[in-house]
Amino acid sequence: MEDKQEGEMTFLEHLEELRWHLIRSVLAITAFGILAFVFKRIVFDVILLAPSTPEFWTNRMLCNLGQLVNIHKLCINAEPVDLQNVQVTGQFIAHIKVSIIGGLVMSFPYLAYEFWRFIRPALYAKERQSAKGSVFYITLLFALGVMFGYYLISPLSINFLYNYQVSEAVKNIPTLSSYVGLVAAIVLASGVLFELPVLVYFLSRIGMLTPEFLKTYRRHAIVVMLLVSAIITPPDIFSQIMVCFPLLILYEISIRISRRVNQQREKELMQG
Repeated sequence: MEDKQEGEMTFLEHLEELRWHLIRSVLAITAFGILAFVFKRIVFDVILLAPSTPEFWTNRMLCNLGQLVNIHKLCINAEPVDLQNVQVTGQFIAHIKVSIIGGLVMSFPYLAYEFWRFIRPALYAKERQSAKGSVFYITLLFALGVMFGYYLISPLSINFLYNYQVSEAVKNIPTLSSYVGLVAAIVLASGVLFELPVLVYFLSRIGMLTPEFLKTYRRHAIVVMLLVSAIITPPDIFSQIMVCFPLLILYEISIRISRRVNQQREKELMQG
């Protein structure tokens, strides 16, 4: 009965329902953003600025690996990055931006839940059953992507860009704003990128994507991944593999997901 009533909602009622989902999502982001704003020292000194220091876990592990295999270029961010602020309001604005981004990241599980609550009434019973646990998987993949971007891509990118010079006469002294923008973009982009299996699932479910398509363009995808990893990592094979390998695993998982979903979809069409 509940499904029938939800299915008979008018367009304006759907807009009203969407509005409340958005309001609750914004409130969640705001609440966690305020939390991040209050704990400024932890957010900046312990989390945000950590990838640029020699004590950061990834930097220490890569340096130990470099000493083990006698590749000294693996010792990245051996010296702390010097940051500067050139605007009167620069640090306050950076504080606000980081708080909003922190609120978005921390509230992501709830945002995924609100999104699921909104689209759930529009799904058939079989679709709901097949999409069961989607909030958990969406959150898990996003968390893995954020950690991948934070612990691996961020320190490698910081090291590359901070030490890159067009001339020895030009010294790199990045601003706090540019550093925050770089780390935030990497972390958020990695979180979204790791949602690839979820995107493949839904596109395969509606018939817009097939495993054959993903297999056909596998080589192209590998080339793109290798190019990206080569750009953001030191010039050695170990760093490139560390960045590229998780992406390749995601792509292969996506192919298997697409194959399974298409088989299930064809079976349902034959039964229908």
